[in-house]
Amino acid sequence: MSCPAEHDPVYRAASPDVLRIVPLDAFTAIYHRASGITHLVAPPAPEILAALAPAGLTLTGLIVRLAQDYDLLDADEDALAARLDELVAAGLVSTA
Repeated sequence: MSCPAEHDPVYRAASPDVLRIVPLDAFTAIYHRASGITHLVAPPAPEILAALAPAGLTLTGLIVRLAQDYDLLDADEDALAARLDELVAAGLVSTA
């Protein structure tokens, strides 16, 4: 895992008033009010959104937060970055 740098982007989940999140067994439906699109996601997407919701985190900070809340056996920074890129493309997460 790399060390955080000052230029690392901070990822933020969309505001809770913009998202309607409904767990559906193994999947979670997320209605994005701003776009009118409903996304059907699987873990770890809901967990990532929940971890980012309070204030936003860098990639490294997100791994640390997820490791505190979940039993991560081998945190893969590249895999998490790919999931974040997907959530950004869907409009559910933004970067600063």
